[in-house]
Amino acid sequence: MAVKESRDERLAASYEFALDRDWEREVVAYPDPAIETLDPRFSACVHHSSAIERLWTGGRWLEGPVWFGDTRQLIWSDIPNDRMLRWTEETGAVSTFRQPSGFSNGNTRDNQGRLLTCQHGPRSVTRTEYDGTITVLADRFEGKRFNAPNDIACHPDGGIWFTDPGYGIMSDYEGDRDEPALPTRVYRFDPADGTLAIVSEAHARPNGLCFSPDFSRLYLVDTGNPGDEGFQQSLTVYDVKDGVRLAHGRAFGEMAPAKSDGIRCDEDGRLWAASGSGSTATNGVHVFDPDGTRIGIIHLPEACANLSFGGRKRTRLFMAASQSLYALVVKVRGA
Repeated sequence: MAVKESRDERLAASYEFALDRDWEREVVAYPDPAIETLDPRFSACVHHSSAIERLWTGGRWLEGPVWFGDTRQLIWSDIPNDRMLRWTEETGAVSTFRQPSGFSNGNTRDNQGRLLTCQHGPRSVTRTEYDGTITVLADRFEGKRFNAPNDIACHPDGGIWFTDPGYGIMSDYEGDRDEPALPTRVYRFDPADGTLAIVSEAHARPNGLCFSPDFSRLYLVDTGNPGDEGFQQSLTVYDVKDGVRLAHGRAFGEMAPAKSDGIRCDEDGRLWAASGSGSTATNGVHVFDPDGTRIGIIHLPEACANLSFGGRKRTRLFMAASQSLYALVVKVRGA
């Protein structure tokens, strides 16, 4: 029991430090007390002399950060404000990238570097072409409109995988209220021939997803609630077969009492999971070893919805957290 109490005290102390920090003026003594080590393996992930930074604040619910190394910019969504924002590394300036944005949520880049976006408004998956025009890749399955595509990942074969949990139609806050026309699912879209296939309908609210560095596994988050059919609080990992289907789904990492949302892997196979519900002391990013052990937490004063690695060497972790954008320079590189 003493060990558990000590762990709870450390967690609370790290969160309280993040909550009480003056993000505008305060100088943080290293190591940053808001970065909590749960397992010695976490030392390979974080620098002793790096602190969490708040880069910007002023949104309503931030999501979907994606890094553009060729222009040294981060683009992310502010869903309720129906806009996408841009942070420029060279100057630190934040500007509007797109407004209206179709209540955009998750973003990534395809194998040709083009922006892929999940939109709640038109309930579609789109691609932004090199000239800035927007191509609708998919907006319905078997003649029925998607609920509200949420998060997205791209496979080396060009396949675009995305989740459709339906949050964009549950109210008028992140889209337009409507009744769902389809079950909650994970889909794979093939841009080569335009085909669309169901890859999973086993989860209550399939949300964040990402591939392992070798693309042999897919990690998936369920943001449903206990009692929902198919709900799984633990992170789930699947084997990817032939690049097009999933097999052998099993629990990977335990998030309780929190829930995850967006997820990313580093190049060594660790999973970095945004946390934005459950105890406020668990808000931030939880880091899991490839064996599923939670090894560290980056505590934030706000619920974290999604994250992305970026910077010149993919060693800067960007975190979209409620109203603010945060960053931390880490030892590892994003996959």
